[in-house]
Amino acid sequence: MRTQLPLISTTHGSNESHPGGRSALTCRFRCGDACFHPAPNTSANPYVGDVIATALSRRSMLRAAAVVTVAAAAGTAGTVVAAPPAEAAQQVTSKSHPKGRAARGLRFTPVAPNTADTVTIPAGYAQNVVVRWGEPILRGAPAFDPDQQTAAAQAGQFGYNNDFLALLPLPGERGRQVLVANHEYTDEVLMFRGYDAAAPTREQVEIAWAAHGLSAVVVAENKKNGALTVVPRHHLNRRVTATTEFRLTGPAAGSDLLKTSADPTGRKVLGTLNNCSGGTTPWGTTLHGEENFNQYFAHAGRATDKRYGIGAGASERKWELFDQRFDVAREPNEVHRFGYVVELDPYDPSSAPRKHTALGRFKHEGATVRLTHDGRPVVYSGDDERFDYFYKFVGSKRMKHGSSRAVREHNLSLLDEGTLYVARLTGDSPALEIDGTGKLPADGEFDGSGEWIALVTATAKGTVSHVEGMTADEVCVFTRLAGDKVGATKMDRPEDIEPNPHSGKVYVALTNNTNRGVGANAPADEANPRNANKHGHILELTERWNRADSTRFAWTLFLVAGDPEDPATYFAGFPKDDVSPISCPDNVAFDPHGNLWISTDGNQLGSHDGLFGVATKGERRGELKQFLTVPTGAETCGPLVQGRRVLVAVQHPGEISGASVEKPASTWPDGAGRMVRPAVVAVWRKDGGDIGV
Repeated sequence: MRTQLPLISTTHGSNESHPGGRSALTCRFRCGDACFHPAPNTSANPYVGDVIATALSRRSMLRAAAVVTVAAAAGTAGTVVAAPPAEAAQQVTSKSHPKGRAARGLRFTPVAPNTADTVTIPAGYAQNVVVRWGEPILRGAPAFDPDQQTAAAQAGQFGYNNDFLALLPLPGERGRQVLVANHEYTDEVLMFRGYDAAAPTREQVEIAWAAHGLSAVVVAENKKNGALTVVPRHHLNRRVTATTEFRLTGPAAGSDLLKTSADPTGRKVLGTLNNCSGGTTPWGTTLHGEENFNQYFAHAGRATDKRYGIGAGASERKWELFDQRFDVAREPNEVHRFGYVVELDPYDPSSAPRKHTALGRFKHEGATVRLTHDGRPVVYSGDDERFDYFYKFVGSKRMKHGSSRAVREHNLSLLDEGTLYVARLTGDSPALEIDGTGKLPADGEFDGSGEWIALVTATAKGTVSHVEGMTADEVCVFTRLAGDKVGATKMDRPEDIEPNPHSGKVYVALTNNTNRGVGANAPADEANPRNANKHGHILELTERWNRADSTRFAWTLFLVAGDPEDPATYFAGFPKDDVSPISCPDNVAFDPHGNLWISTDGNQLGSHDGLFGVATKGERRGELKQFLTVPTGAETCGPLVQGRRVLVAVQHPGEISGASVEKPASTWPDGAGRMVRPAVVAVWRKDGGDIGV
């Protein structure tokens, strides 16, 4: 049983007034206060909560009042936080407690929930900071100096707020790999002393442009342990920023909707913004989702702009004062050139990255890939907004094997032809049994069926819209409106979507939605069964015949997040007295054993965000254990779980309301008196063994 401990708040202020547990600072700079504006989706489409309420079936929920055993990692500090009281009074029966050891890959002592200003890891493990914001990675770039920052320096240094991570092999260079990282957004108040949000300087704005984008950097493994270190000035090292030239590809490239005064062809665009999660392709490239791009643009007024949450006033960062392309009133089509999946070839630093219009335009949380039985790519992506949708793209061209230039060019075109689909979910329980409390329906399980609805098909001969009243170009550029028209299911902020390479099942992280069932907002459904859903949940999809290109699937709720003592929570049927509490699932990944690893963003249980592993099969299915926590104000991002190493991106440490360079809320990673800096961390077993075995 879990020891009851006093509930405390974080040292530097409360996040209670901000949805999802985020601070006001996070809401300002990361998503433009999206949660404080009406949800852009005003369609009458069913809400996933309503679907879940229609389909709670066939699974027994775990017993109420169960508690979790938590153990603090040796040698770490911090306050352990008790869970809040249960929010529902459902009494149900769990399956019997399985005997034996934890699932292979999860055999570690779980880290206790805490508020320590550090990366807390299990006993027997070690860690190192791989690379920090501002570290030079290109030839000629200077060492980081917080008081002498320049745009030119930042363009050669590791960018800010690292999110998605990928590690790719480096043939011919033993012990080295290529690390690729997203740089989602910038926290100017934590970057510049005396920052005035009402009057930023041109130099500050240009530094921020250079701090956005992507970094590719070669890293070397320490032969004596699992530490990784940067190889500076390697010829593959690269920075992609908000001013790097990109190619627009796919069916909408060249469309009148994408033409601007600076680019009358509609085929070139400068930069990528707000890259959140992403994916690694089987052909050796990386994908990056442009998420909250809306916040960078000002003075919008069209209905299509409103559907994407683009404001009518000035932007937070005031970039429109320094480049007219960020002023929608002056350059109306520039905003149409953001919100896509970006593809980078890390092995060719001279290549232009691509934005794939065939995958649609929305707030892409990420883009993960698997192949069909005959070698065609399938890409899953969520639209990270309250009451929005998740999507699948099925390519029509087969991947080729090899490393020749011709093969690589062919594979770089794979995401330009195929069909884009959006998901519609149906629950299998009566709507009256879904009451918004998380109480299971009579059949004991939240589950149902679903279909992928075709939106647009692109071929070498042309593109066809499947949405009445919309052209193919319009579907690609205004994809949210296409989803509205075909009746897609409104979800609780679809974030990362990952297919399990072992089972083929697809897992959808739904972070939270505190507006569910509140006021006139859509009520709970079977796929989103809790009103005012502040903890989130995870869906498990099984494609028909387990084929990636199927247009039908079954779904079930794999995990309903929150404190295990809350009867409304669920851990795939695993006894709740032996799991860690979890809140706000965000990015997900798989380890070599098929376990699902979950990073969190906006923990609503009073402790810091972290990384968790959960078994997806066998008698220990649903056993969830916390592997690490991140520092004050930080979010856990970009998890990579290899055989002998775990990598996480520690994003926006110190991002607490009222924090600034002069008044830091965190001293991570370099201690007091040093500027707080986002960074990538590697964790490994001290004895050199595999993670969790």
